[in-house]
Amino acid sequence: MEKVILTGDRPTGKLHLGHYVGSLKRRVELQNEGDFDKMFVFIADAQALTDNYDNPEKVRQNIIEVALDYLSCGIDPNKCTLFIQSMIPELTELTFYYLNLVTVARLQRNPTVKSEIQMREFENSLPAGFLCYPVSQAADITAFKGTIVPAGEDQEPMLEQTREIVRKFNSIYGDVLVEPEILLPQNCICNRLPGTDGKAKMSKSLGNCIYLSDDAATVWKKVKKMSNGEPRMSQDEPGHLEGNAVFTYMEAFSTNEDFAEFWPE
Repeated sequence: MEKVILTGDRPTGKLHLGHYVGSLKRRVELQNEGDFDKMFVFIADAQALTDNYDNPEKVRQNIIEVALDYLSCGIDPNKCTLFIQSMIPELTELTFYYLNLVTVARLQRNPTVKSEIQMREFENSLPAGFLCYPVSQAADITAFKGTIVPAGEDQEPMLEQTREIVRKFNSIYGDVLVEPEILLPQNCICNRLPGTDGKAKMSKSLGNCIYLSDDAATVWKKVKKMSNGEPRMSQDEPGHLEGNAVFTYMEAFSTNEDFAEFWPE
């Protein structure tokens, strides 16, 4: 069986550090290691419309932004295939067929979708397309027979949904599709990087991001405002590591060599 890597991002805005540590950094490493038969990295503009249907221009403009972020991180078009989801209409067609293999109740149990519904306040007006976008992801992965998907831990429910669709499809139509596996970041801290405010996830909608395209002055301004855990009642009280985004970032990005001069002899 071929080793096929497939991964991508929705162009709803510029990419941030959460994207970098959760997937982008690993993608570049995999690309440069060359231990694969094929590698696909795509921009999921059709999926982005599920919660931006009223602003397609935003999605269109962010296709360029995401592509620039890819190139700046080291994604090399000479080593992997880059594509835009909407340019391959067969993916939408495959999504339509897969919808017959999934129940609404199963989609509603997806924990990642549930949290994103709450974050977007979709509880009372949920677009059907947004609820079903894990099925679209399954179409993206299986159409290219992806075997490995580099992603953060919040995407594991999506991969499990894909595997369920694969098993259902194969049980009816024969062994055609391949079950994919998730490839998590090697540093567990990077599975889900908190936002600069210390909240559980860095998110554009929460306004707690450091973007890959931010200049040095902007990054420093955001870092100086970062949450450092629960407030102390006095200077004599020790600080709190739990919920301290500063220490979490240090653990995510620093190595032992960064502190070599401070280690005891």
